[in-house]
Amino acid sequence: MAETFGARLAHAWNAFTGRGDPKEYWNSGPVTTLRPSSITRRLIPNDKSLVKTIYNQIAIDVSAVNFRHVRVDQNGRFRAEIPSDLNDCLTVAPNLDQTIRPFIQSLVLSLFDEGAVALVPVDTTLDPKVTESYDIRSMRVGRIVDWRPRHVTVEVYNDADGQKHEILLPKKAVAIIENPMADVMNGPNSTISRLQRKLSILDSIDEAAGKGKLDLIIQLPYVIKSEARQEQAKKRQQAIDEQLTNSAHGIVYTDGTEKITQLNRPAENNLLEQIKFLNEELYNRLGMPADVFQGKATEEMMLNYWNRCVEPIVAAIADAMNRAFLTKTARTQGQRVIYQRDVFRNTTITGLSNVADILIRNQVLTGNELRPVFGFPQSDEPIADQLGNPNVNQLDAYNTQADQSVDVDPSYYDEQEE
Repeated sequence: MAETFGARLAHAWNAFTGRGDPKEYWNSGPVTTLRPSSITRRLIPNDKSLVKTIYNQIAIDVSAVNFRHVRVDQNGRFRAEIPSDLNDCLTVAPNLDQTIRPFIQSLVLSLFDEGAVALVPVDTTLDPKVTESYDIRSMRVGRIVDWRPRHVTVEVYNDADGQKHEILLPKKAVAIIENPMADVMNGPNSTISRLQRKLSILDSIDEAAGKGKLDLIIQLPYVIKSEARQEQAKKRQQAIDEQLTNSAHGIVYTDGTEKITQLNRPAENNLLEQIKFLNEELYNRLGMPADVFQGKATEEMMLNYWNRCVEPIVAAIADAMNRAFLTKTARTQGQRVIYQRDVFRNTTITGLSNVADILIRNQVLTGNELRPVFGFPQSDEPIADQLGNPNVNQLDAYNTQADQSVDVDPSYYDEQEE
């Protein structure tokens, strides 16, 4: 029996109030210049450096994967998509502020910064603290403040008042996602931490070199061990400073007995070589070759990048949602949260045409299943939904027509003999 609107309203639950309130919020809430719904990221050095650029690239690639609430058969094979509120969150908009791709991207970036985050079902049909049979209408990414044996305290944005709140939720009701690459990204002595420290040192050296200092040593023609000579040397230094400040071209004059030595030469050290080594080591540990980041990777490199870097993160997200958002009964009935990757995403038009021909000839996919890949609408022809090799079918039809015997009247041959 379909659930009526009154029943949905009576059983509605909100994570912040504990009970759905049908009253309209007329207050527009506080005004901020930055989006308050995003997780506050840790202030780490070189926030706009290569490390953050790599993080963002991985997050974009993860957000390109499609998550679906589906039903599978007894062998775990995809059967049909379930039209549920959870599926709407995974395909359209998980909350009021974000669509699904920015939501997944923000989730991955927060996961890299924090090491572990929580997907919080904010609006549900029933109270998750009372029952496990509920549907999720909206969800948000929360920062885990503290851990308890069976609960976690999560900082989540509330779109009702525009503020972030710390709420205590049971672990079974939130999808806790842990970074599968935490040892590389979040460890105190991890490769990324070492690279960030080296980049910070290099930035400080570049900043000091770009301040316009001349770093001069002036050798005066007298000994300056006495206080009088030291005062005389300071006055000479001030005089040169004034000359440089007031000169449009930076020209000063000195005595013929004074000797000036310039020290603003680049420091010779192996810092840059260490950064290059750590940069290459980071790519190797993430399974992300530099060619992937530069857009020059081959199909084998992209496949290796998917298997070693993107897929573990995507699988961690899907597994956490299956554990928290689907009950054991739902999983027994074949409900799953799966991820689907566009396998033709990195294929050229020529390669895609060859693959389409092979898939159709080997009766793997139909024409209507492949037409959307090329951007064409589905065909209304019945043969477009049938599995079969069109080349073989045409050849069989030709052979059948050639082998068919034609009935000829015997009188025809008699007339020919006459």
